[in-house]
Amino acid sequence: MAKIALLFPGQGAQHVGMGRQIAEKIPAARQLYDQASQILGYDLAKLCFEGPKEELDTTEISQPAIFVTSLAALELLKAEHPDVAESAAVAAGLSLGEYTALVFAGALDFETGLKVVQQRGRAMQAAANATPSGMASMVMLDRDKVLSVCQQASAVGTVQIANYLCPGNIVVSGTLAAIDAAVKLGEEAGGKPQKLAVAGAFHTSIMKPADERLAEALAQATIQAPRIPVYSNVDAQPHDQPNEIRQILVRQVISPVLWEDCMRNILATGVDKCYEVGPGKVLKGLLKRIDRKVDCQSINDTP
Repeated sequence: MAKIALLFPGQGAQHVGMGRQIAEKIPAARQLYDQASQILGYDLAKLCFEGPKEELDTTEISQPAIFVTSLAALELLKAEHPDVAESAAVAAGLSLGEYTALVFAGALDFETGLKVVQQRGRAMQAAANATPSGMASMVMLDRDKVLSVCQQASAVGTVQIANYLCPGNIVVSGTLAAIDAAVKLGEEAGGKPQKLAVAGAFHTSIMKPADERLAEALAQATIQAPRIPVYSNVDAQPHDQPNEIRQILVRQVISPVLWEDCMRNILATGVDKCYEVGPGKVLKGLLKRIDRKVDCQSINDTP
């Protein structure tokens, strides 16, 4: 029998219409949206199903939206493939998705997780608003070249590696001038850099005010030991002590996401089947670049 990992997407996977078909089909998924709207104080289902896109794309809204929609997709998985949900041996999530993974693993309950994610989104939105900044994907450059680009571009502002996604796809975050410089330097180094449609230097020191606000929210949150390993973005290792999980989630906001390392460590445990649970197919695409032999199936309502 296959050893299964569930993977949960992060910010950027959102799109208008996500979750609608699942909510119409699975009563437990619809219930999650209704419960979320009561907790958040606004109609999350309407924003996910109908938009407007500009509002859904904001950090403050997109983080709770992806969190809830991914858990709605988990209800679809439970309904259609109950054996998969029950037998999953490992979980991980990209940045925000780590919270969804922790809910699946029983470390957080839905309400607690959603409240923390709401505070995380607000804090990161505020930090982004305070410092005009952005991100760029440094396509077709290896780690050493991207580090060199960041060192050179740092002459005009803060710029740091934010995401190690897969071979040939490393994301940098920084101030606008530094990102522009990094894109130019990346092209000169033979890469194909692409600016990302995000307003914020996530997973860098620019997010510093956000980690302090998140620490306050997590201090109030009840966290249990997860029932299965959940691999952290910060060090690509699983953690089972509640206080350690709190600390690692705070660090995650200002630390690079080690997604490629997470996936390699997960696959090294013998995992040979993955399910991407939530909107989009980004993680499936990244896994193909990390190890194309591993089967990954998307669980969402995207055609």
